[in-house]
Amino acid sequence: MTRFDLYGLGAALVDTEIRISDTELRAHGIEKGLMTLVDEARQHQLLAAFSDHLPLAKRACGGSGANTVIALSCFGGRGYYSCRVADDDNGHFYLRDLAAAGVAHNGTDGLPQGITGKCLVLVTPDAERTMNTYLGISEQLAPENLDLEALADSSWLYIEGYLATSPSGRAAAIHAREAARRQGTRVALSLSDPGIAAHFGEQLRAMAGDRVDLLFCNGDEARAWTCADDLETAAVRLRASAERFAITLGARGALVYDGRELHQVPATPAVAVDTNGAGDMFAGAFLYALTRDCDCREAGRFANLAAAAVVSRYGPRLPPADHRALVAQLATAG
Repeated sequence: MTRFDLYGLGAALVDTEIRISDTELRAHGIEKGLMTLVDEARQHQLLAAFSDHLPLAKRACGGSGANTVIALSCFGGRGYYSCRVADDDNGHFYLRDLAAAGVAHNGTDGLPQGITGKCLVLVTPDAERTMNTYLGISEQLAPENLDLEALADSSWLYIEGYLATSPSGRAAAIHAREAARRQGTRVALSLSDPGIAAHFGEQLRAMAGDRVDLLFCNGDEARAWTCADDLETAAVRLRASAERFAITLGARGALVYDGRELHQVPATPAVAVDTNGAGDMFAGAFLYALTRDCDCREAGRFANLAAAAVVSRYGPRLPPADHRALVAQLATAG
C-alpha cells in the first residue's frame, strides 16, 4: 500500500474570490470565463478598483492542482502537494491552510524570498468564474521542488495544465512524469483552461509524453487540444493521448472513457452560484473514487455529485459534513 493516494504538482496561489457584475468585467477589459496571467501591477489595479467588494472576499490556498488534492484529502484520501511559495504572509498562510486541509507538502524547509502567487477570482451573477492570476514565485516551480520519495510512494501523480506557461514548471512536470513512469505511479493530467489548451498545446504535449493514464478536460479544452470542430471527434482523438479520460460538460454531465467504452454520465441537478473549482473538485472526487476501487463510470457519477455540490455554494471547497455525506453516497452506490 502506498503512503499517498495522490501526489499533486501545480501552482500555489492564494485565491481571493469576489462577486462582480458583467458590466464591471467589461469596464476593466477582462475576458470572461478564462484565466488571464497578469503582472503584480495589474492585479493591484484590479484589487483597488474592486476594493468595495473585498469585505465579501474569501481567501484560501488554491491553484487548480491544490484544489484537486485538497478535495481528495477532504473525502478521506491521502494527498501530497509540491509547490513553491515565498517567505511572506501569503506564503505562510498558504502552507497553514494546506496543512489544515490534511495535505502534506514540500514547504517545510526554509522558504525563499519573493512574492507568493495570487489569483483574483471574479464570480458573475450567472455563476461563471473569471481568473486574473499573478504567478509570483510560483512561476519558478522547478524540478528541485519535487519530493521524489513521496512521488514514488504515491498511487497517482496529478499535473495541472497551467504549468505549461512556465519553462521551469514544465521541466518539473516532465521530470515528475518520467520519475512516475519509472516507479509505477500512474499519471493524470488536467488541461486546466481552454486558453492553455489552445495556445500551449506543444508544451502540454511535452508534459504529457506519449500517453497519460488519465486526462481531465472540459468540452472546449478537448476541442482545442485535439483541433476538433465537435465533441464527438475530440472524444475519438483523445484516445491517442490518454488511456482513459473524463470530459466535463457542465449541466450535461460528463463523457467518461474507461479504456474500452465511452460513457455518458448524467449531471446531478444543481442551482449554480459559483463555478470556481468545479473542474478541480470533479478531478479530486474522480481520483478519490478510483483509489477506492470504483470503475470509471462510478467515479464519474461521484465526481458529478461533488461538482454539483461545490457549484451550489461560493468558493472552491465544501465543508466537512458535505464531504462525509458524499462519501456515504459513494459507499451506498458501491
